[in-house]
Amino acid sequence: MPPNAMLDDDPNRQKFIHKRKEIVMSFLEEAEKIAGAVAAVEGMKKLDPNASFLTEAAAAVTGFEATGGIVEHFEKKEDSGQ
Repeated sequence: MPPNAMLDDDPNRQKFIHKRKEIVMSFLEEAEKIAGAVAAVEGMKKLDPNASFLTEAAAAVTGFEATGGIVEHFEKKEDSGQ
């Protein structure tokens, strides 16, 4: 029996691994939203280089929320098997 075979059967280890995967996935989801916010601000700056701070903040929030919505849409579509 390989030395790591016993570790694979340990239920506490499996719970730990599952929890770590959840943490990493939630981090990646937030990173996607942040990237959407940055892209929205950069796109807005191309349209209006003299935009105010509030306009940039609005673009960031919009990009963050829109990216979250898009991700949820594709996750639902993937789960339904379409």
